[in-house]
Amino acid sequence: MATLTPNLAVKAPGSRDRGAGDPPSYGGGGNGNGRGDNGPDYGERLRRARLGLVLGLTAVIMLFVGFTSALLVRKGLPTFDQQTNTYSRDWVPIPLPWTLLLINTAVLLGSSLTIEFARRDMARQVALAPVKSIPGVSLGQERNFPWLGITLVLGLGFLAGQFLVYRVLQEHRVFVNKSPSSSFAYLLLATHAVHLAGGVIAMTWAAVTSFLQRPLESRRIVIDITAWYWHFMALLWVYIVALLLIAR
Repeated sequence: MATLTPNLAVKAPGSRDRGAGDPPSYGGGGNGNGRGDNGPDYGERLRRARLGLVLGLTAVIMLFVGFTSALLVRKGLPTFDQQTNTYSRDWVPIPLPWTLLLINTAVLLGSSLTIEFARRDMARQVALAPVKSIPGVSLGQERNFPWLGITLVLGLGFLAGQFLVYRVLQEHRVFVNKSPSSSFAYLLLATHAVHLAGGVIAMTWAAVTSFLQRPLESRRIVIDITAWYWHFMALLWVYIVALLLIAR
């Protein structure tokens, strides 16, 4: 016996036939930041900037590791005197202005402290920005201390102090080609000064972004990266001073 089975076609409702019981649709912008808009993800930008900084500082670390290895090897390496047919050591101590170097160290460490205050102040402003945007909410009158400007002045003061160190060495007739020890001293001081000058340029750009009232998150990225770079330069300077003390 033949059996007839009814063929029922069920049609899925289209988007225009959506009823009240259908789940709502949320626009997320596709950037994964949960903000529900198409704005840039500043947290991701900050992470990428910090990663780039780490890669750049790795190259600087390797550079100074090479300088350190060459210095220690050259210090213990004797030279051959053809007139006497003997080996002798030509590594002689150089009269570095240690008082001035210690003053410069204190200035640089102080600038590292002030730029950290600037970094934390900018992070606090970014965290409070959503609260300030709520109508009717006031956090009171805030006074922004010019930590970034103070850091810039201290950084320029450190570079001026390094220039005085070079002048003192010239007055004591300690030139770059006088001995291996003086060559390495000039190499370490000059290389650090060049890298620190790059930090001063970055800090100047951070001050310009604040003066031009750039977006708060963009200013935070610039100040954050500059601050971590500056901390690294301060630690690197302490290492250089310790290395010069050991190698004298």
